Amino acid sequence: MKFGLMFANTGPFAELDGLVNLAQTAESVGFESLWTVEHVIWPTDYDSVYPYDPGGKMPGDSTSAIPDPLIWLAFAAANTKTIKIATGILILPERNPLVLAKSVATLAALSEGRLELGIGVGWLKEEFEALGIPWQQRGKRTDDYIGAMRALWAGDNAHFDGEFASFQEVTSNPKPPGGRVPIIIGGHSKAAARRAGRLGDGFFPGKGSMKELAELFDVMSQAASDAGRDPKEIEITAGHPAIFGADPAGAAQELAEAGVSRTIVPAFALLGKEGMAEKAAEIKATILDPGNATI
Repeated sequence: MKFGLMFANTGPFAELDGLVNLAQTAESVGFESLWTVEHVIWPTDYDSVYPYDPGGKMPGDSTSAIPDPLIWLAFAAANTKTIKIATGILILPERNPLVLAKSVATLAALSEGRLELGIGVGWLKEEFEALGIPWQQRGKRTDDYIGAMRALWAGDNAHFDGEFASFQEVTSNPKPPGGRVPIIIGGHSKAAARRAGRLGDGFFPGKGSMKELAELFDVMSQAASDAGRDPKEIEITAGHPAIFGADPAGAAQELAEAGVSRTIVPAFALLGKEGMAEKAAEIKATILDPGNATI
């Protein structure tokens, strides 16, 4: 089992000192990856329901810093050597796919292949409206953008013909190592699970009980089979509420038995009264070391 840290670019980690401390500490104790979140803007008032809190509102307030995920990850990569860097997630339909493909390929190349691109369709309608991007058909837009970026990464003189992205004989360089960047599909809906099965290199449901996750994994697997793909080649990332309980090894094992190969935990777990280094050492001893993690 591999272990990643999510919400890595929020709270005290949004600032440079916190970023460097988190990234270097995580790498030193054996975390496999760092995962960022994204919002371009924070509407003062919004009716959209935040799906990851019972209150339906994002934690913090409009003064909370949420740095651009790719720029934050570039600084993290520059201050580390081996830890993977990942967006978890980037709101793909809010981006121009050609511009994003260039940014992602550049970061993938400069980080020597450590980047994974986690993407989602978004939940905050007011953000789309502020950006002037249609809310409707954002799922189809996402599918097209995935295809467009992969075409640009794969080779020169690329072409793609989709409803929301279309180009002929264009070239974008640099290319990412191997001509690809792993794309991880985020989301806890059946639509996200099906998209992961059809198009994803990985699947990252943001929430769910073990029963709910198992159902989503089944949906993903069926979609992959229907698309002529091997479901086992789609890496699954997920969290477990009991990972910091009395039996973290048991929680990791339960995830592994469900097909999860990366357990994700909040970066805030490294904050403690004794300091980040001491808290990280505690996590290493209780969670990472007992045969569960890739270190």
